Amino acid sequence: MDKQLLKAAYSPEDFRQNGHQLIDLLADHLNKTLNKSSTKVINWDNPSEEYQFWNNFLLNGKPSDLNNEILKRSIHLHHPHYMGHQISPVAPVTGLTSLLNAILNNGMGIYEMGMAPTAIERVVVEQLCKEIGYDKKSGGFLTSGGTLANLTALLSARKKRAGNDVWENGTSNKLAIMVSEEAHYCIDRAARIMGLGEKGIVKIPVDEGFALKTELLEQSYNKTIHEGYEVIAIVGSAPSTATGIYDDLNAVGDFALEKGIWFHIDAAHGGGAIFSSKYKSLLKGMQKADSIVIDGHKMMMMPSITTALLFKEAVDSHNTFRQKADYLLQESMEEDWYNLAKRTFECTKYMMSLHWYTLLKIYGKDLFDEFVTTLYDLGQKFGAILENDSFFEIAVKPMSNIICFRIIDKDLDLPSLNKINVTIRQKLLEEGEFYIVQTKINGIIYLRATIMNPFTTEEHFKELLNNIKRKAIPLLNS
Repeated sequence: MDKQLLKAAYSPEDFRQNGHQLIDLLADHLNKTLNKSSTKVINWDNPSEEYQFWNNFLLNGKPSDLNNEILKRSIHLHHPHYMGHQISPVAPVTGLTSLLNAILNNGMGIYEMGMAPTAIERVVVEQLCKEIGYDKKSGGFLTSGGTLANLTALLSARKKRAGNDVWENGTSNKLAIMVSEEAHYCIDRAARIMGLGEKGIVKIPVDEGFALKTELLEQSYNKTIHEGYEVIAIVGSAPSTATGIYDDLNAVGDFALEKGIWFHIDAAHGGGAIFSSKYKSLLKGMQKADSIVIDGHKMMMMPSITTALLFKEAVDSHNTFRQKADYLLQESMEEDWYNLAKRTFECTKYMMSLHWYTLLKIYGKDLFDEFVTTLYDLGQKFGAILENDSFFEIAVKPMSNIICFRIIDKDLDLPSLNKINVTIRQKLLEEGEFYIVQTKINGIIYLRATIMNPFTTEEHFKELLNNIKRKAIPLLNS
């Protein structure tokens, strides 16, 4: 066997040539989208037709057309008309750190499989803990997404609050966690994965502003205890995904301390506000948390999926999965922070610390301040525009860059209005000029915009609303 295919696949010169072409293609793409010379955010196609295209392309397409087709058929987050899901338009330099990660491919489960990114990760974690207000006893690690991080944090809570032998012996106790009814679905999913069941998820109602009703905590806690459950943790949202509203973390933290339960903050979206001089106060009380999740790929300009899980007591991050795998996890006399597989679900994880460290090194933490502050300011401006337009109604005054709004008409009932708002959202998707999503709150369908692009302006908001009105008027009059 002459291994010609292998030689071609590993050719440094082919890589150099293809890499230059791809960088040029992506740089042109960024230029078009950031400057809005590209009119569409998405070229919508239904799933079956998209599948058919790629099935045919595998058989008949030209390899030289592959990257262009992927680009054309992907959503363009760098376009100022992108106001959809909570995924960041990445800082371009993190595309280069992603390339570095992909070629080096250090697995990071144990220190020798990722010396540089492991040490870099500790530097990043220490910086984040300092911004939160934790002391030197704190620590943590990076992991693959907020869902996994939240599950890991709640497992840490179970290990500490339900007895350290739970890992070895399990537990027959009925355990429960307390959480806002507006919390992200992954908290509910994590509790069920842990075997808590539906009754082990104590959902606290929210007030008219969609923040957790802290005045109901005592009552809910006592009722849960009376029913024979042991409450191990309470979760604060910073903010909730649907509405973008922050819970009163200070009050929740005080309650957790009083009851001796674990306090966890899901700040996957809004944790980046620790760097915002203007909006950091939204996280008041965060230093009371036993654990906090912050996503780098939401409000900190990094690729998916890049998440920090931070602990007030670093030792808690070491105890969660304490076990021995003789070929990997050798016991050591010192705290072996450098063998990350002992503390994470992943044995192999990608070098996500490169993104965080590179942004800090090149631009400094003020970059995060500018990004978060700009987007939250835009959320306030969009909310003000909507409040002054009688054609629309907002669900709640925005606290962040998430705004829920809907078309209203006093002559139509709720089912009719829901149908119209859903239809408008679908028309926007198919047209592709703007990208927003929708959500349901208390049975009401709202259009939901998350301002993720710092180059979005008030003019873009007005263009979006005018577009919606043009589509809505015939529906309202029909």
